[in-house]
Amino acid sequence: RSNAGETMAWSESVDTLLANKDGLAAFRTFLKSEFSEENVEFWLACEDFKKTKSSTKIASKAQKIYSDFIQADAPKEINIDFHTKTNISQNISEPTLSCFDDAQRSVYSLMAKDSFPRFLRSEVYKELVKKHQDRNQKRRLPFL
Repeated sequence: RSNAGETMAWSESVDTLLANKDGLAAFRTFLKSEFSEENVEFWLACEDFKKTKSSTKIASKAQKIYSDFIQADAPKEINIDFHTKTNISQNISEPTLSCFDDAQRSVYSLMAKDSFPRFLRSEVYKELVKKHQDRNQKRRLPFL
């Protein structure tokens, strides 16, 4: 269970939020409500991809990320600039662990500047903070 302090800490940075299982789940729920969960899904796929050790897995994971998020009309197409998209398309046949770094930075920046502030103002986040504060209040005041 997440506590009020942890929930409040999510507001410190996107990193804090993404590193926390409950924070990530809440953020995903919020992004789904805005029809933009592909950003966090892409970011997570890239984080997983960068930990890949086997060269055969690198190729297959890169291809999956490319077909899911990058190529034109991908089912979860992310919004990245033409230059970054072209660069990935040209290098996808021989992918490296850093081949999605520019796109991941771009998506992270978009989440940090755009989605994250909206999340902190959202009812989803406010309700979680309130729920955890109420729970803490009851712990301190058992006679209520």
